[in-house]
Amino acid sequence: MEQLSNNYGEFAHFPEKVIQFGEGNFMRGFVDWQLQQMNKQGLFNGSAVVVQPISQGLGKMLKEQDYLYTVILEGLLDGKTVNTSEIISTVNRVLNPYEEWQEYLALAEDENLEIILSNTTEAGIAYDESDALNDTPPKSFPAKLTALLYKRYQLQKPGFTIIPCELIDRNGEKLLAIIQQYAEHWDLKADFKTWLTKENTFCCSLVDRIVPGYPRDRADELNEKHGYIDNLMVKAEPFMLWVIEGPQKIKEILPLQEAGLNVIVTDDMTPYRERKVHLLNGPHTAMVPLARLAGLETVEEVMLDADFSVFVDDLFARELIPMLDLPEAELAAYAEQIKERFKNPFVRHELSSIALNSVSKFQARLLPILLRFYDTKNSLPLGITAALAALIVSYLQEAGNDDAEVLALFAEAKELPTTEQVAFLLAQTKLWGQDLTEVAPLVDTVNDLVQKIHEVGTRAVIKEIHQQAE
Repeated sequence: MEQLSNNYGEFAHFPEKVIQFGEGNFMRGFVDWQLQQMNKQGLFNGSAVVVQPISQGLGKMLKEQDYLYTVILEGLLDGKTVNTSEIISTVNRVLNPYEEWQEYLALAEDENLEIILSNTTEAGIAYDESDALNDTPPKSFPAKLTALLYKRYQLQKPGFTIIPCELIDRNGEKLLAIIQQYAEHWDLKADFKTWLTKENTFCCSLVDRIVPGYPRDRADELNEKHGYIDNLMVKAEPFMLWVIEGPQKIKEILPLQEAGLNVIVTDDMTPYRERKVHLLNGPHTAMVPLARLAGLETVEEVMLDADFSVFVDDLFARELIPMLDLPEAELAAYAEQIKERFKNPFVRHELSSIALNSVSKFQARLLPILLRFYDTKNSLPLGITAALAALIVSYLQEAGNDDAEVLALFAEAKELPTTEQVAFLLAQTKLWGQDLTEVAPLVDTVNDLVQKIHEVGTRAVIKEIHQQAE
């Protein structure tokens, strides 16, 4: 078999309309897949020029396949089994700004490019005071974007519609605030600061689709089925939701709803975000360190495990749902839908892939619930607290897949006596956004749980938590 390329068939290619930061599994299985659905119906007729957020990315691999790859949808949707494979042709090219900085800045010249989308992980929307305008490139994603926007302003071109997909609260607003911070730090013109807010539309958004990515365990079988070798195929569940908070004109710029996609453009995404981040992403983040320390590898294994499935049930019913401001019946129904998605037998959703940037994920997905629970009940949610303890144990045992600054703090903690490690880590505002030692019982409780994890393992810990709650 030959590798997937333009030689494999006739593929429609469209002009670039989207600048996309991020070429990972999620963006290819979510955003680029949606562009394809619009293009097939003649509603968009555009492609994406993709920018690698970091120097080591998938650009070269994509180029080897003429920027083509396959999205495989497997699972249940509306009670029906879906099992499809589709070659996606909406990535036009990939730029590596670490090697092609001038080509990257040249994107500012093209007025056909009017949409900017991003997913640079939860840690991507962050300010780095060491970044400078004359860096080629600056390190952070917001700094790179600021440089591009400033070039666009200098050329007196129209602004962009900017929709970040990072899973942090109010992602569009935070991205804008950091860009404004760079504008101040770099002493950019006052007119640019005005242009930034008047000529550009920064939208907050939330995304929902489980995208396990490359199916290593079935790659040979799927290549045989497709009749070509695809080193970048992406597996995803059929379900998807994209909630965009912004003006209704977005429906015209991106006719996603017209293409029949599950996309909501709204004035207030808060209820959708809280439901999704805490009830879908929260259990993922909670189960990962506990289940991995118990030797489990996938979400499905967690949901089929007698002990861990009970832990997930308890997490929903006792800690997450009671803390959300939506009708309990609606939240319970949504939770059952999520559990069905977690059990999807077609998707091998590896816990190791969810573990990326676990600290920032915990801060965004579970910490607000932990703090709300403590303020409301004057006690700690033990399931979430156990997940925090397991996260700390995991990162101390072996360096997690995380930001260098995060890993440096855990490396520093390892040099301390074991009795001081938890308090040191919980005090780090760079990890949690605040000093968690100020939550009175947290240090002692996490210390106790860390010790229990070392002595009896996470399985025994979650069983004990369940018994205490009965």
